[in-house]
Amino acid sequence: MTLSATALDSGVMVARSVRRSFRDPEAFFTALMLPVILMLLFVYVFGGAMSTGTSYVDYVVPGLLLLCAGFGAGTTAVAVAQDMSTGIVDRFRSMPIHGSSVMVGHIAASMARNTIATTLVIAVALLVGWRPNGSALDWVAAIALVALFILAISWLAAAAGLLAGSTEAANGFTMVLMFLPYVSTAFVPADTMPSWLRGFAQHQPMTPIIETLRGLWMGTPIQGQAWWAIAWCLAIIGVSVPAAAWLFTHRTTRQ
Repeated sequence: MTLSATALDSGVMVARSVRRSFRDPEAFFTALMLPVILMLLFVYVFGGAMSTGTSYVDYVVPGLLLLCAGFGAGTTAVAVAQDMSTGIVDRFRSMPIHGSSVMVGHIAASMARNTIATTLVIAVALLVGWRPNGSALDWVAAIALVALFILAISWLAAAAGLLAGSTEAANGFTMVLMFLPYVSTAFVPADTMPSWLRGFAQHQPMTPIIETLRGLWMGTPIQGQAWWAIAWCLAIIGVSVPAAAWLFTHRTTRQ
């Protein structure tokens, strides 16, 4: 199969996955509104009790963006699991379609959904008082890191959807992704946590990404966190892409 044919197949699958997202308005609306509702909850209900050394909305936005991406990735895991359980992939196998295009479609749709959700969260954050002071270059770096994280978490979700035996099991993946930001520096500094929890909060993948985004937007010290953030994202991609490829091949060729 030629490169142009593979690109055409991928384009068709991307369009299919995007249309599928809009055909489930309840899930799409929830993916958009949940991070906004959480932001309003944390800023206006809990924010007054939080001591972070700065305005709480300035502190909390990076973590909410990652929480938003995690929820969107959970939707991707469910969509992949549905494809594998409904027999649609078997129909695709009977057509002259490159197998990788199915996964490419899901990843592209995940990127599109999360881009819309991220833009909405940033817009609402600005409306409720978020005042980033980063330069244009800082913004470009921050958006690039968010995009890299979304790409990494989308591939991880695709692999989880392939591994799950049902859509219910895939849906459970959402809970794991939504839990991690809570046990990081997303909402409170790590030094406010118990000592037995502090080590995990400081060394899990979400924290260096959050601290890097916070530094780029708000000018807080980044130190070596940026390298750790990039390394975590690349490590997730490096594991998830071949895992997804192997799982897809294994599940579509076994008798």
